[in-house]
Amino acid sequence: MVFLILFFGVFFGVFLLVLLLLVLPRPAIRDTGARPRVSILIAARNEEATIERCLQALEQLNYPAELLEILIGDDASTDNTLAVVQAFIQDKPQFRLLPIRHRLGTSKGKSNVLAHLCRAATSDYFLFTDADMALAPDWVQTMLGAAPEGVGIVTGITTAEGNLFGRLQGLDWLFGLSLIRVLTDLGLPITAVGNNMLVTRAAYESIGGYEALAFSITEDLQLFEQVVGQGWGFRNIITPQALGVSVPQPTVQHLLRQRKRWMKGAGRLPWQLGLLFSSYGFFYTVLGWPSLLPLPAIAALYTGKVLCQTLFLLITLRQAGWRENLGVLLLYDVYLLLMSVAALAYTAWPSFIHWKERRYRWAEV
Repeated sequence: MVFLILFFGVFFGVFLLVLLLLVLPRPAIRDTGARPRVSILIAARNEEATIERCLQALEQLNYPAELLEILIGDDASTDNTLAVVQAFIQDKPQFRLLPIRHRLGTSKGKSNVLAHLCRAATSDYFLFTDADMALAPDWVQTMLGAAPEGVGIVTGITTAEGNLFGRLQGLDWLFGLSLIRVLTDLGLPITAVGNNMLVTRAAYESIGGYEALAFSITEDLQLFEQVVGQGWGFRNIITPQALGVSVPQPTVQHLLRQRKRWMKGAGRLPWQLGLLFSSYGFFYTVLGWPSLLPLPAIAALYTGKVLCQTLFLLITLRQAGWRENLGVLLLYDVYLLLMSVAALAYTAWPSFIHWKERRYRWAEV
């Protein structure tokens, strides 16, 4: 009984501390008015269904078009990605399409495409996004405002939209990135997310670029570790002006494949984040252990956890400038539990990692 009191006391104590840290005031991200030339880099492979949405959002950025260099690297797509991009950019000089057909250094796959794009870029600021993302109109100047001298890498905030399954994935993005932001504000280097990320040229070149790194399918985490290791500052920000909205994974199988790829990099994340996420699993293990707790206690503890989690999401949604109804917020806990168990089982299953219609063995990535 003493163990149970200690465990649940620490669990809810940490949750309340995180909530407090979440609402603490932070320095405002100020638009300095400076408008340097920037490079927006997109690695694309078999993106015919989503990439035009991404390009349309980039065309609508509130940033001078003549100061934008938007480079799309086509990674040997086998669908109509190339034709879709060519048709969209034909009368838009700020866009440029680069077919990627050979490797640079040790890179391959997405990291190879990004290596080529960074070499082709001509500005001092690289903004990375994915072909399934739509960025806010003020994205560029907001990310720049979060990168004063000495800061080498900045991560924005991401969610997803669509049907109920997609909106639950959107809450997953917000929950994880908000927790990472809390830890980052404490000075802990956690990770960057490559679908909404700024890296300065100076920081990128200080590590030799993607072509100098060992191949990884979590290339954004790898880049972050190397940049921070060179002494560069880092930031994770949550603001409507840095919000990116992703197209969700269409099926449970696609989502599990994505999670298996992410789990490959999870072992390299700082122990603080791993401890917070693993405490969730331990919470349910203790709560559901046969005959360990009476039903009224189980109901009270579960209700308390859902209330804390929902409050966390409500605050994050407000900070990100996004909305979700209460029913979906309450349903998120069921989704989180089921998907966590399924993802762990799928990751443990001895199968290939599927990514952009390529297969990788666990040992090689």
